[in-house]
Amino acid sequence: MAATGGAQAHWSSRFAFLMASVGFAVGLGNIWRFPYVTGENGGAAFVLIYLACAFGIGAPVLIAEILIGRRGQGSPPSAVANVAVKSGRSRHWRFIGGMGLLAAYTIEIVYAVVVGWVLWYLFKAVTTGFIGMDGVAAALEFEAVLADNLGMLFWTLVGLAITGLIIYSGLKDGIERAVSVMMPLMFLLLVGLAGYNYFAGGFAEAVTWLFTPDFSKIGPTSVLAAIGQAFFSISVAMGGMMTYGSYLPRSTSIGSSVLIIVLADTCVALLAGLVIFPAVFHHGLDPAAGAGLIFQTLPVAFAQMPGGYAFSILFFVVLAVAGITSMVGLVETVNHWVEERFGIPRHKSALLVVGSIAVLSVFSALSYNLLGDMALGGRNLNDLMDYFSNQILLPLGGLFIALFAGWVVSREDSRDELTSLHATAYSLWRFLVRFVVPPALLVIFVAGVLG
Repeated sequence: MAATGGAQAHWSSRFAFLMASVGFAVGLGNIWRFPYVTGENGGAAFVLIYLACAFGIGAPVLIAEILIGRRGQGSPPSAVANVAVKSGRSRHWRFIGGMGLLAAYTIEIVYAVVVGWVLWYLFKAVTTGFIGMDGVAAALEFEAVLADNLGMLFWTLVGLAITGLIIYSGLKDGIERAVSVMMPLMFLLLVGLAGYNYFAGGFAEAVTWLFTPDFSKIGPTSVLAAIGQAFFSISVAMGGMMTYGSYLPRSTSIGSSVLIIVLADTCVALLAGLVIFPAVFHHGLDPAAGAGLIFQTLPVAFAQMPGGYAFSILFFVVLAVAGITSMVGLVETVNHWVEERFGIPRHKSALLVVGSIAVLSVFSALSYNLLGDMALGGRNLNDLMDYFSNQILLPLGGLFIALFAGWVVSREDSRDELTSLHATAYSLWRFLVRFVVPPALLVIFVAGVLG
């Protein structure tokens, strides 16, 4: 690519860009957290607030990030620096791109282990189908997973190997080919599994949980949850969208693409709710189980439901796709920078980046057992990396992206990238990114720091 003397690579189609972007945005946390937060905060009433926040806060930052990537034509630090220079400002603004790189790399170290759990549970689903699993057995099973360092390392490496192979193969032969198959497959499986639940039981309760508006539950906490969900769920400030934006041809509309990405991300999360929560309600399980819902609660439901063997396999295939496509976006962000910064070909940079993540993920895996008692400020290694990335880097990164796009990038440059937007829509975006997004993200940052 650019770093090795060739022209900047570009997506071959808008479809490929959209599938890659939605795949990056839809992660494991989305699939279990968004439906639960929706149900806990007023169902449809919360969805309305979330959509307002998604389009008023998340979408403007996403537009800004893709705009900077396409305008700057480089890895996140280079793209920001190039755009700043074009607008007559200092290259030192590249620190914003550096924050995204650091966030992507930090998140990937922990995320790779969790994706390894998903692949391991997919293997368990294929080999056992969780037959005879009850609550106690499911808890013991997950405890055994966390205690088995060799097992965690093996499946983490399997996930990284799949991701590395996709990155190694290039933009068109690797990322495009993978997401063009994996994302439609995930959508089809989600629709099919939700349709199955319509007949299997618990569907009406799940629909009530997700879509019955309860405005009595709406308050400051719900609004804050909506702001946070709108920002975190579309995966901005991790450098991935900026990297994908650098591959975007000028002929593709950023505004309409962002509209599709945000709507698709929301639809996937709600569909996931119609896959997960009917089984939870039908079998009297706890919808508030958090991350444990996937690995401790749902296996009990699979063991009890008709067709649970096939359902469990397809469900963990969906999770595996969501995890791998998110990992691809995170790794590609760092890989593009390594290519550019050190002038090495993609094949070598992919091996270097994935190899370094594999080494560091060992410490992440050990933090669940052997290194669990090694803590700083009451947080072990995983907790520290999670806090640093999600509570510090992401909200601050999004804040600086908004400030940069709204106040540093010249109006002429941003308008040139957003020519497909109507003048009124462009003025609204510029207003939101200058005056609405920064205070909202500052609230997220302060709330995260204060817990």
